Amino acid sequence: MRSMAARIHASPLWQRRRLPALALLLIAVAFASVACSATPPPRWQEGGAPLLIAPARWDRANGDHIEIKANGQVLDNGDPVLFIDRAGRVTDESYEPVAILLPDGYVAGTDNRLLGRVGVTNAAPPGSATAWFSILPNGQVMRFDADGDRENAGVWHGCSGPLMRTCTLVTHILLVQSYANRPNPTVGVGIGIGF
Repeated sequence: MRSMAARIHASPLWQRRRLPALALLLIAVAFASVACSATPPPRWQEGGAPLLIAPARWDRANGDHIEIKANGQVLDNGDPVLFIDRAGRVTDESYEPVAILLPDGYVAGTDNRLLGRVGVTNAAPPGSATAWFSILPNGQVMRFDADGDRENAGVWHGCSGPLMRTCTLVTHILLVQSYANRPNPTVGVGIGIGF
């Protein structure tokens, strides 16, 4: 004869009571994981401004290079760092949302942060109406400091026509990320970008 404990664990009533507890535990874990993740940018599902995706390469002044692949993958010296799609969405290498280019040119980040504004050939950082770089017709990337001084930041190859805005967006996102990761920014603007 089976013990009382064995009969209780084998009974359908025990299994029915255990199922809701397990379901509640799984739901709690799911909510906890969602609560810890960033909220995608606005219009993430619908998409933002249409972009052309085609191969292009940015040979930066420091000797590094950035490549945009035909599938939207963005490589930094051969390492994947971003993905960009035809609907203006930008994700990191793990396909987590980073930003979206909205139809009006504003770049929205996760958790409803404004990441600046992107035109066809230039972009402004968060909290500023003044461009911080421009891509010239020959592909040269020209950076501007707070005093208006210019600095050569390399050359884009293959960026012309409608692809120019894609190259401008990639340049802008990489600059925003590099400034956000700088130690001890002096003046915070927007998401902690210092100038």
